[in-house]
Formats: sequence, C-alpha cells, structure tokens
Amino acid sequence: MNLAIQIGTDRTSVYSQDISQKSSNLLRLNLILNGLQHSIHNIVQGNTILNNRHVEKMDYIVSNPPFKLDFSEWRDQVESLPNSSERFFAGVPKIPNKKKESMAIYQLFIQHIIHSLKEDGQAAIVLPTGFITAQSGIDKKIRQHLVDEKMLAGVVSMPSNIFATTGTNVSILFIDKKNKGDVVLIDASNLGTKVKEGKNQKTVLSPEEEQKIVETFIKKEAVEDFSVTVSYEDIKEKNYSLSAGQYFDIKIDYVDISAEEFEEKMTAFQNKLSDLFQQSHALEQEIEEQMKGIKYE
Repeated sequence: MNLAIQIGTDRTSVYSQDISQKSSNLLRLNLILNGLQHSIHNIVQGNTILNNRHVEKMDYIVSNPPFKLDFSEWRDQVESLPNSSERFFAGVPKIPNKKKESMAIYQLFIQHIIHSLKEDGQAAIVLPTGFITAQSGIDKKIRQHLVDEKMLAGVVSMPSNIFATTGTNVSILFIDKKNKGDVVLIDASNLGTKVKEGKNQKTVLSPEEEQKIVETFIKKEAVEDFSVTVSYEDIKEKNYSLSAGQYFDIKIDYVDISAEEFEEKMTAFQNKLSDLFQQSHALEQEIEEQMKGIKYE
C-alpha cells in the first residue's frame, strides 16, 4: 500500500493474498482510507502457495514472508501442482524427521515471487540472512537462478533485532529483471541504536541511516566497509555469495622499522617463547609428581 502511494494511487492497483482473513479485512480498510478503494476486490484470503488466486504477472512485489512453518501436511500437494516444476524451479523443502516447524517456507515464497513478476518486474523480499550465503540446497539454487538469469538488483544486510518480534538476522533481497549491469551489496549490520521495546530489544535506524542505505543503493556507490558493487561474474566466482563482506578489500597496514628494531622484536619473541616452554615443562613435572602420589584401587 505504501508503495502504491509512492507511485500514485490513481496509477496503481494493489493485489494481496493472505491466509489470515483478519489481515485481509484490515488491508481493505486501509485501502479505503488511502484512496485505493478501487483495489478492494483484489484483496483475497487463502493459501498463496497451494492456491494462488492472482495469476496475473506483477510490476512490483513487496513481501515479508513467514520464514519457518510446518507445512508438512500439504507439502506433497505443492509438488503435484500442475505448474510446480516451473513455479518452484529450485525445489520444495523436504519434511524433516524432527522440528517440522522449522520447514523453510520462505524458499517457496521467493520462487513464487520470481514466477509472478513481469519480464521487467521488480521485487523486494525480507529474508533470513542465512539465505545469502548458504552453500547448498534450495537457497543456493535460487541465488544461482537470480545471477545466471541476470535479474538481481542487490542485497541489504540489516542490523540484528531490526524486528522486535524475531531475533533472526534479516536481509532484504531486491530483484530486478531489467538489471543486466552491476549489483550492489550493502552491509548495514553495524548501523542503528539498540532500544528496549517491552521485554524485547530492538535496533532502530535513524532517518539519516535509512537515507544512507537508500542513497547508496540507488547510486550503486562503493563505500568502505559498507557497500560494494559487483558484476554477475564476480558473484559466480564467489560461489554465488551475496554477502557484502566477502567482497570488501582486505587492508594491510605496513610499518617501516630498522634492522636493529626488527632484531630486538625477534629476540623478545624468542625469549617469550622460551619462557612459555619452561613453564609448560614445569607444569608437566608437577602433574607427574601428583599422579605418582595417587593410589588406584
């Protein structure tokens, strides 16, 4: 809804599907209050993964999907859907023997969103940060698809506890099917101020910090220890990692010292090492003496 307001309510139609009827009703009310009442009939209730009621391709999609959910009861139905192999190209999570509540349902939502975009569509998705570096499985297959098909705009890794309701570190994945150039990766994990919100601790970004993230992303700026711009080939060479930190330059500080200073430092290190060895031998002897005095029965 906020995105529609930014674009222009007279030029935008909002589509939503939520498994919660309460959430859908609240959204309908918000649409009326914000001049988007023409979209009310597009707000539907239901299981998006199992029964997608919006088959139209979208210009823009924004999503904060559930990260984990036990969907073992209808998992096999997803695989048997008519267009399952096309829509869920990277696969459907398997049912674990334990902790079924940890099934990574967000993986289905990412694939569904990619499938639901127009050829020049864009999307922003909040995901657990583990997605951007996973070395195998569905996560990596999705990243490979985004890179190989050149439809990635960038990633912003957010500070911990940015949401008071979860301690999971999150990143925002930006998809852009038009972007055939460089990708921007931002590590914003060190930004923000930690505050107490009830019993939970939350990290709050200042308006200036938010603006820094937005401007850096839009301008595709490289800022030391904060952001980097990389090519699709660069990402392939890094095993499809989307973590900004893996692309930062390693800085080595050099200090000029004379030969005499170098000799002094080496002598000091050798003396220190000899002292440690002597202490170790003394400790070993002490332990041996104590062991001799122990009677075993």
